[in-house]
Amino acid sequence: MTQAVGSEAVVSLREVTAETVRAICDLKVAPEQEQFVAPNAVSIAEAHFHPQAWFRAIYADETPVGFLMLADNPEAPEYFLWRLMIAAGHQKKGFGQRAVALLIDYVRARPGAAELLVSYHPGEGSPRDFYRKLGFQETGRMEEDEVVLCLPLERSAE
Repeated sequence: MTQAVGSEAVVSLREVTAETVRAICDLKVAPEQEQFVAPNAVSIAEAHFHPQAWFRAIYADETPVGFLMLADNPEAPEYFLWRLMIAAGHQKKGFGQRAVALLIDYVRARPGAAELLVSYHPGEGSPRDFYRKLGFQETGRMEEDEVVLCLPLERSAE
């Protein structure tokens, strides 16, 4: 059952722990969105086999509402928003936008970070417009069957 949480809730990114993993894995997108994002259990399992995976649960106040995962490769340097999901009952409240803003802050502090990449499967209901509203730009690149977008990161004067 989806716990009611208002759009004014404070959004945070938290480590997935033994105590919280089941709640994070239980979060689901709407059935028509399932083609666009892997289940959180699959993402968490993949993260354990990819040393460059950095993943967090998305919370609104004390309620888990989503999940994100970053391919974090400071040697390249390349930073790729690998997964983002907000559970069906928590969408349209700004949680995804605020979670991505927190991720951008994290990436800006990473070595050599000049851009954040993301990709999506094209199709009706895809997250394309969501990412475009956040400032991601078309790159003209495809990776497998996904369109790649890029968000240039401004760095503060040091």
